[in-house]
Amino acid sequence: MDGWKATRKAWKSLFPAVVIICCFLHVFIKIRDRAKKKYRDIYENVVASKLWDCYRAKSKGSFGQRIRRLIEWCESNDAPSVIIGPLTKLRKNIASYRVAHDHPKAHRTSNMVDRLMQRMDRHLYSTQYFHGSADSAQLSIRGWTLINNFAPFNPRTANVFNGLKSPAERLNQFRYHDNWLQNLYVSASLGGYRSPPQNPI
Repeated sequence: MDGWKATRKAWKSLFPAVVIICCFLHVFIKIRDRAKKKYRDIYENVVASKLWDCYRAKSKGSFGQRIRRLIEWCESNDAPSVIIGPLTKLRKNIASYRVAHDHPKAHRTSNMVDRLMQRMDRHLYSTQYFHGSADSAQLSIRGWTLINNFAPFNPRTANVFNGLKSPAERLNQFRYHDNWLQNLYVSASLGGYRSPPQNPI
């Protein structure tokens, strides 16, 4: 996730055992948005090559060393503060990025989550965010989530996933019904529960 402390505290509060890895992509985006046009030449040298070389480091030690060398390069080449600032902040919080090397299969960027969050944000904006009770807000988000997980992909995406038609099908590797709405009904009810009751009457 991004480096926002409030977000990290919320996740730690909800899931105390979770391992939080700061998103490397956010560092890139911060530099890109501020420097790509105004400082194009140095941006292409720093972000398009050197910064991603740091990302590709194979170990914690190598990662830290590449970050230090990149900052030294920026300082010796009089890079603007919009480039040095985010890199210095990265170095200060480097432990939150290096933890990714302890979990090789973990995602090091949050772009997959960001795509879903952008869709959710559009839904919340169109519904004027939260009005009424906490219960109605929860139902709204749960309804959006069900639709998002069960509504069919476009045909091209379904072909990429070998005919699996929705995120729910990708997760479960099967569907109860060819009609996506019927599949949602069964999956969200006890109709998809395959074991008998523990205490039959």
